[in-house]
Amino acid sequence: MPQQILTTDQAMRYNQQIVLPNFDLDKQEILLNAKILIVGVGGLGCAAAQYLVAAGVGEITLIDDDNVEKTNLQRQVLHGEADVGVNKCVSAKASLEQLNSDSKINVIQKRLELDDYLNFIKSLDLVLDCTDNLTSRNILNQVCYQSDTPLISGAAIRMEGQLMSIVPQQNTACYACISTYFGEQNLSCVESGVMSPVVGIIGAMQALEAIKVLCHYGQSHVNKLMLFDGMTSTWQTFTVPKNVNCPVCG
Repeated sequence: MPQQILTTDQAMRYNQQIVLPNFDLDKQEILLNAKILIVGVGGLGCAAAQYLVAAGVGEITLIDDDNVEKTNLQRQVLHGEADVGVNKCVSAKASLEQLNSDSKINVIQKRLELDDYLNFIKSLDLVLDCTDNLTSRNILNQVCYQSDTPLISGAAIRMEGQLMSIVPQQNTACYACISTYFGEQNLSCVESGVMSPVVGIIGAMQALEAIKVLCHYGQSHVNKLMLFDGMTSTWQTFTVPKNVNCPVCG
């Protein structure tokens, strides 16, 4: 497919990004032609999707098999009261199209299995893991590494969040290198609670990391795990060495 070129109207719209040092029209056109998958349209996915669409990403596919519930409205900012009972992808698509009609929004209203992802992800430029369980994160990590597709993984619970960027083309450490330390605990927001702005912070950081990785702009946080503590509003960054015995990237 031929690469899209920014129109004059789009160049004006994204001017505040284009004038950034070393960003320019070329990197904005990378976003315009980018195809991104967001798995999970809850708190993280809503926050990440709205910033990626606002920033000018040309095509985003949303995956979620869940419907909007009233308890979601506290943190999932693309859904409104009228969307209760509606599939989250459908609700988010409507909000995102209001935000930027130039972005193409695709929806998949079912949970995909490993083989489904393997066939699909090869056509994408980047994946955001906005899921809420360890099993899904490990599946996405595996298929992204196998398909050489960058993955931005985020999680949030209570007053805490974490972020990790995995770029297989750079032979970086992957999520499986650290996930064994998390055990089998699958804490949920329903059981443990979560502060609304915390998911917004992590989701926005996922969007920022996605733009940096796609555009080769700034320093992306590969081989690092970033932890956010909302009680003190501080970040800690830990180096993640590549595990030579890792079943995915070793």
